[in-house]
Order: sequence, then C-alpha cells, then structure tokens
Amino acid sequence: MKAYVAAALGLLLAACQPNPSTAPDAGAASADDPPARPLVDPGHIDGVLRGMVEQDRVVGVSALVYERGRETYFGAFGMADREAGRPMQRDTVAQIHSMTKPVTGVALMTLYEEGRFQLDDPLSRYLPEYADVQVYAGEDADGQPVLVPPERPILVRDILRHTAGFAAAFEDDAPARLYREANIDSREITLEEMSRRLAAVPLAYPPGTRWLYGISVDVQARLAEVLAGQPFAQLVHARVLEPLGMHDTGWYVEPGRRGRLAAMYELQDGGGFERLPDSPWLDNATREWPMSPGGYGLASTLDDYMRFARMLANGGELDGVRILRPETVALMARDDLPDTVGDRSWLPGKGQVGFGIDFAVRHSPPAHAGEASGAVGEFFWDGFANTLFWVDPKNDIVAVLFTQYIPPGGTDLHKRFRDAVYVHDEAASSANKGPAPDAPENEGR
Repeated sequence: MKAYVAAALGLLLAACQPNPSTAPDAGAASADDPPARPLVDPGHIDGVLRGMVEQDRVVGVSALVYERGRETYFGAFGMADREAGRPMQRDTVAQIHSMTKPVTGVALMTLYEEGRFQLDDPLSRYLPEYADVQVYAGEDADGQPVLVPPERPILVRDILRHTAGFAAAFEDDAPARLYREANIDSREITLEEMSRRLAAVPLAYPPGTRWLYGISVDVQARLAEVLAGQPFAQLVHARVLEPLGMHDTGWYVEPGRRGRLAAMYELQDGGGFERLPDSPWLDNATREWPMSPGGYGLASTLDDYMRFARMLANGGELDGVRILRPETVALMARDDLPDTVGDRSWLPGKGQVGFGIDFAVRHSPPAHAGEASGAVGEFFWDGFANTLFWVDPKNDIVAVLFTQYIPPGGTDLHKRFRDAVYVHDEAASSANKGPAPDAPENEGR
C-alpha cells in the first residue's frame, strides 16, 4: 500500500503563446477605456457548484475567482470532512499535490534571473550524476536490456517541460519497472538521494523527443537547492511563500491547523464517495519527511494559492512585492514544446494546449463541446485530488478550485466549473462547438 500511495501521489505525478517580451497581463484596460462588463456570473457559478454537491458528484468544493484584479466570486459547498460534519470553508487546508509544481518552477526561475543557469545548459553541469545516462533500446536475445547513449544530453529545459526522457512509474515498460524497483518516489529519502537513484535508471526515451509527465519537477527541486546552497523547502519559503504572505502553505501542516485539513475521498464505481483512511492519505501533510518534493506535497488554502496565482497574473508582482520579472513569467507561460515532440502522452486530453515551464498553455480555442472552456493564452495546472488553477491574461481572470477526491478527472467538475466561468464568453466557451471526437483519456496528475 505504501509503495502504491508513494507512486500515486508522487508521480501523478501518476494541468496562444504570450509574447515573451511582455508580461501576461494584457487583459488590463487603459484609464481611458470604458468599464468593461464583468464576465464572471457569480450566481451561475454558485448553481453549478451547488449542483455538483447535490448530485453527489463531489463531497465538498470551493472556488475563488478574481477578474481585473478584484474578487468577483467565492463559493464553498458541501463538506471538507463529511464524517466529522465539518463544512468546506474559505480557510480549509487542502493537499494541492501537483499544483506544487508551478511553485517549484517559480522558485527555480528566481535563480535563473540571477544568472545561476541557462535553459539550454546540460543538466549534468550542475547535477553530475546525469553525465552518463543511457537510453533503453529494447532487449537482446538473452532478454537483457540494451542501453545506448543519448544523441544529446538532458538539458535544463527538458526538466522544465517533461521532455528529459525519465521513466514514469505509471507506465508499463521496462524502464518504468526499473524505476519502481529503485524506490525513487519514497519521501523517506532526500532529494539528493532521489536524484542519484533516478540517474541510474535508463531513460525511457531520448531527451527532447517525447512529452511524458513524471519526476522532472523533483529534479528541478534538487537543482534549485544545489544552485542556492540551501534545502529546497527553505528556498521556497524564503523566495515565494513568505514574500507573498502565504502563511497557510507548506509541506507540513502543524497540529494546530489540522482541524482545517480536508479529508480525502474516493469516487466509487457505482457513484458516491468513500472516505479514505487518514493514514496514508493525509500523511504527506501531517508527517515531517526527509524529502520536500518539487512535484507534490504542498498543502494550501484558496486565498494563499490565489495570492500565488495573482502574482503570476500581475507579471511576477503582488502588493508591491516582486517575485519574478514580467519577461520571466511570460517565458514560463509560453508553449515550449516543438512540433517534433509528437508523442505527448495524455496532455492532449487537457485541450488545445502545449506546455511551458510547469504550466499547460492554451494555444487555440476549445475545438469541441466535450472540451473544457478556456481562453487562448491561459496557463494552468491541476492536482491529483482534483484541485485546479488557471491564469487568463486575455480576460484578466484568475481562478482557483479546491476539492479533495480521487481519481483525477473522476467527475466532470473541472469542465463544469470552467464552462460556468466562461458562460458569457463566446470565444472561450466550448458550449457552441460541435460534438467531441474520440480523444486520449485525461489521466491523473
């Protein structure tokens, strides 16, 4: 059970291209423009989220939306802990799982701004264990792995966009089996040991040739702590969480805050939800571990994560505190997947998107009615327990959605919420599109 939970939480771990010379805040109107009609319809969103609870499609859900720099929607429905009778509230603490990844990316990019690395530097320049990686190329006549050197090294850019070649625990191939046997996802080890074990596992594909979601962001965390010369968690707190006033966000939920921590639920095949045991499902947040992963592990609140998202929407600054330069945020929010990366695993299931630095990036409007609504140029990601956030520069909208259930995508919560936010935006809404063709399953984050 522990191995399964570690792999599930750690890998799934297994969310247009803004002009790189400008901040992604083009939705702001000039002082001479007439006031624009608000896009967000709070009553409509209320009805959609309340209906999800009443239809037993979620146990509890909350959402916060800002439009043009102002809060335009907050709603909370259902239960954070059904068995304890504790309702979902604004200050409920939730495990955000892979929504940790953008926080890691921001922390690492503060070091980029200081000139500590370049995107096309070989990763081995900073993490020498990756100097002699080999690519799995099948088996020989005796059933032994055939390993070949890659045509080019893993670049820092590759670990930012999931093209490094690392095996993924949720795959069913020889590199994935070797990955699982190496116990790479254990939080009982340090980031340093994780990186050493990972580098010894054959790559599943040559660097730069395929998008495959996995452990790359934990490697980002190891890179960050090597470059900064301090433990990764300390770096994140010093450079992101504390400056933004995100005091309810961290890898460890202290006993005094656990009364606000949401329970975890599992959607049953026949409908309805079963509460999962607090151990192991809350252990990521309630135990102090040797590893503070870059790819998962943070717990947060709606308001805390909204501060992070608003900082991105404002081009790296919030309330007079600058975390990143506008051009760095624009770089992160630009699709960095070349056309030569044809195999993109389940990423197409998220819509008309590419991938930047720890964000999916929407490059085209919704193509069909089955796709979730969204505006061209938005960047976003979500989490294993079905949390979600996005930044929409075109409409100057920032949205955060919290709930706590598995499996990822087990209901259509994300689509319904997105459709509700964009109900009055013909360009971003998928409601007027044609029927959905067969599409890759949107697998877990």
